[in-house]
Amino acid sequence: MTTAEHRPFDHRMAVFDSDDGFLAAALPFLGEGLGASGEPPPVAIAAPHHLDLLRDALGPGAKGVTCIPHTDWYTGSAANAVAQAATYLAAHAGPGGRLHLVMEPVWSGRAGRSARETTEWIRYEALANLLFAPLSTTALCAYDTRTAGPAVVAAARRTHPDTEVYEDPLRLAAELDAVPLPLPPDGVLRLPQPDTAAVQSWAVGRGLPAADAELFAGAVAESAAALAPLGGDVLLWGEGPGCVCELRSTRRLDDPLAGFVPPAADPEPGPGLWYARQVCAYVDIRDDADGATVRLQYA
Repeated sequence: MTTAEHRPFDHRMAVFDSDDGFLAAALPFLGEGLGASGEPPPVAIAAPHHLDLLRDALGPGAKGVTCIPHTDWYTGSAANAVAQAATYLAAHAGPGGRLHLVMEPVWSGRAGRSARETTEWIRYEALANLLFAPLSTTALCAYDTRTAGPAVVAAARRTHPDTEVYEDPLRLAAELDAVPLPLPPDGVLRLPQPDTAAVQSWAVGRGLPAADAELFAGAVAESAAALAPLGGDVLLWGEGPGCVCELRSTRRLDDPLAGFVPPAADPEPGPGLWYARQVCAYVDIRDDADGATVRLQYA
């Protein structure tokens, strides 16, 4: 049996403002996937009405395309989308990750609900070029200007290599991280150590349900283990569900992919920042001359 030749991750972008525009971008791409040797059927992850359009246009050929409503795929944070894609490719892609995917974010949902949330999705689009670089996957990110605004589309163009304004992912991530974190508010709780029981009890007292408080405390503990040695107190503030913890490390991380790469199968190291990113809505990391500050916000 001949092993399929490895090809680099192919990260494309399509911008459209009509249903016909969506079909004009998606149909040739899916046809390319259907004709690719050594690949499973292509996948379309898109708005339900776009999937209906594809099925009508493909007719009997629709049986050769896996259709997934994008509301079933993009169900959480940008880090959750990384995990979803990695898990799906591991289970369904061909040799070396070979698979064609149309991917349409839910810009009218979580990804577009705030400027901060949108920033995290732009970060995801940029870092995807590094995270999936070892795989022979071909992705077409579909941007419907009826739901994704001009600023979103302009930022997304900087994350796709097939555009004229593509930026190096590390440079773009550094630009996003150059925005200083707001100062903690007055009245924060200070703990000398990231004691899991104390964090969990505090979170329950601030209105988080017990199960959520346990997840939040676990994220704090995993982050603390990954950041050791810590310098300074553990800071806690906020009301449920937006409970916040800030940790200070005595060393810089210097890794824009921190927490986005799945942990190794071995027991060591632990899930660390990966777990925190999967559990929390936001994990902000800022390096400085003396170390790193990591801020976790549950929701």
